[in-house]
Amino acid sequence: MAYLLASRLGVEAEIRFLGDFAAGNLMSEPVAGEDWLRIAELVGRYRDLPLGTIDASVVAAAERLHVTQIATLDRRHFTVVRPAHAPAFELLP
Repeated sequence: MAYLLASRLGVEAEIRFLGDFAAGNLMSEPVAGEDWLRIAELVGRYRDLPLGTIDASVVAAAERLHVTQIATLDRRHFTVVRPAHAPAFELLP
């Protein structure tokens, strides 16, 4: 995400993004051991997208935490993917 911000919107946008983490407005979640099977399922299910491991790990973590809001610039993938715990994700910003 930070790379996309910097490459598309500039370093100032990346700095604001990092500031949101520092302020507690955003959180980072590590991949849990139990997420790997779900990640594999998602990559297989959305192979034509292709979803990919990184985006699938975001979905798996969101499902595990019952989170419906995701901060992303990747609307192409996250508007298509349907999480197991909700009809759709709310994409931020």
